[in-house]
Amino acid sequence: MIQRMSHAPIFVLDQEAAYDFYVNKLGFEVRTDATMENGFRWLTVGPKGQKDLEIILMLVGESTKSDPETTELLRTLIGKGALGAGVFETADCHQTYEELRAKGVEFLSPPTDQFYAVEAIFKDPFGNWFSLGQSK
Repeated sequence: MIQRMSHAPIFVLDQEAAYDFYVNKLGFEVRTDATMENGFRWLTVGPKGQKDLEIILMLVGESTKSDPETTELLRTLIGKGALGAGVFETADCHQTYEELRAKGVEFLSPPTDQFYAVEAIFKDPFGNWFSLGQSK
């Protein structure tokens, strides 16, 4: 029986830029940063308060084992913001919004009162977008 999800990918176009964004701007901690014998870099991060989840910063290209046409399609979809990547929770959406904006995080919408949460939408440097939510 499956018990939990331990790893989830976010497809990125540059692992160094992803490292800078997710660690230095969002404040995530590095869980694993290792290069395998074949040169593949296994880079995972996660929110400091959530030890049981590793977000894989998966480089599009050789690491996704896709042909050149599929690789280019993935790059295009990511860049167009077609791949919403998920929801990050916060205790105070307005405060976190201001903190992240001060660090240069680009928001697509400010905190807005929705029926399900106070929500702001931001994106990473590649086009992946996320909901920043404060539960009601």
